[in-house]
Amino acid sequence: MSMIQKGSCDKSAQGSFSTANSSLSKDRLYGRHRGHPLRDRQKRLLADYLPRIKFPIERVQNPFTAFGKKPQALWLEIGFGGGEHSLAQYQNHPEIGYITCEVFENGICSLLSSLLKEEKNEIDALVPDMIRVWNEDARILIRELPKESINKIFLLFPDPWPKARHAKRRFVQPERLPLLHRILSPKGHWHIASDDPTYQEWVKKTMENQPYFKNILQTDKRPKNWPSTRYEQKAYKAGRYPIFWIFEKL
Repeated sequence: MSMIQKGSCDKSAQGSFSTANSSLSKDRLYGRHRGHPLRDRQKRLLADYLPRIKFPIERVQNPFTAFGKKPQALWLEIGFGGGEHSLAQYQNHPEIGYITCEVFENGICSLLSSLLKEEKNEIDALVPDMIRVWNEDARILIRELPKESINKIFLLFPDPWPKARHAKRRFVQPERLPLLHRILSPKGHWHIASDDPTYQEWVKKTMENQPYFKNILQTDKRPKNWPSTRYEQKAYKAGRYPIFWIFEKL
């Protein structure tokens, strides 16, 4: 699954957010923005439907107002890949406001296509109340979201960047822990999954002896309430075995 090392800042954003004041606006982003050439349908989804379902950055200081109705809680997914997990969580938890982040255009189109049936008009179709897509750098939202505003964070099968010289490109970093700790509500959870042995060891090492999270689950069996994704299935077919973690905010 592609993660946040992709995308760029929304220079047209208004309100309290300012790319000029964000230290992350200058961070370099890595990874693919597009795979196979986009079909006409996909181009229409990006041009006409994405702007209507996109999380409005001007609402970032009061994210509960970004939805069609007030959510009971907010969940954040970082790098949704093909969107299977986001779609399942949105469908299974209609009371939750779901902010899901991705910049890989083909993956974005996959999720938008699942949300909007082929026969619908991208311009006029109704936008779901409780899911919003952020197609920019997720680190921007992490920096700007209010304290204790998010109840769950999902990071599932992120780009592993297995070479040692690329380690700083991985999302899980010691300096990122306090940022995630800040936006999580008390006892909030951070879900992580990876099938890459290097990344698995990296998560274990990074999450040891730090004051922000405690490990409440580590298993090689996907928990029943975790929707499966194509990346998980690809891992099993390739002979790789994922590890699933839940870390709770201290």
